[in-house]
Amino acid sequence: MSRSAIQDLSDGQTLAQSFQAADKQLRVNRQGGKYILLKLSDRSGTIVGMMWNADETTFDTFDRGDFIHCSGRTQIHNGALQMIVTEIQRMDPAEVDSSDFDRFDADQAESNLTRLRELLATISHPHLDALVQTYLKDEAFLQSFQLAAAAVTNHHAYPGGLLEHTVNMMELVRLISPRYGNLDTDLLMVGAFLHDLGKIDELKSSGEISYTDRGQLVGHIVIGVQRLNEKIAETESASGNTFPTELRHQLEHLVVSHHGLQEYGSPKIPVTLEAIALNHIDNLDAKLASYTSIIESDVAADGNWTNYHPSIGRKLWKGQS
Repeated sequence: MSRSAIQDLSDGQTLAQSFQAADKQLRVNRQGGKYILLKLSDRSGTIVGMMWNADETTFDTFDRGDFIHCSGRTQIHNGALQMIVTEIQRMDPAEVDSSDFDRFDADQAESNLTRLRELLATISHPHLDALVQTYLKDEAFLQSFQLAAAAVTNHHAYPGGLLEHTVNMMELVRLISPRYGNLDTDLLMVGAFLHDLGKIDELKSSGEISYTDRGQLVGHIVIGVQRLNEKIAETESASGNTFPTELRHQLEHLVVSHHGLQEYGSPKIPVTLEAIALNHIDNLDAKLASYTSIIESDVAADGNWTNYHPSIGRKLWKGQS
């Protein structure tokens, strides 16, 4: 059965097609009536669904992550496209085309992994090189890295997104670091590689992206430091050489400070030049990816501008239509 991708939906469109139920909530309105708030997804993105005058019976017919057949109509509400759902039926996975929902691009992930290896091959510092080779020899790690998402929402929030974000940052290191002679390029390159590796264990990338129990309890920054120290121990065991303590501390600082501010989740604020640079490189790639996604998914009637987005405090210019 043919279906319209979420990214191609428009206002006032009548639909009867498959979606994946990324999330569902049974809520009560001011008049005491119940409704179901849905997050519907496919390979191209997500859309909010609202089913009015619902009850527990309908709510319990499907679970998060299930494929569901929804009938209804799209509309714009507060500047965003949503779907008013009139009917929901759970679907057997065999009834859907998996290519409509699988967001992992294996070819792109393989290309990004090849580029990651090339960038890490430029590292000349012997201890840093030995450390990254320990990561690269870990096939289970590489497989998980290729599949991992960088976030649940906002930026690079899809399988393979973490690897793409990491490679983007390492490319920026190559461009920026030579402009500033007092930056340690090898250290900054490895910092870009390491900074978000804890997200491999923080997020589930199979099915709908969500937090793992460990991710909720510990978080990717702490997990990343734990993983780093495990790999340093492996490197020492393989080489018979002690990893320099000061270098270990520099790498730990890059991981724990890369969010920039404590209110943004960093246990420490950046205090080395490499950590300051890493924070801004991370923010640059994340913001550009996030804002590009806003522009591409916008449904504003004004062809030159997106709707106002409270989360970023502005409209964005889309260019001449």
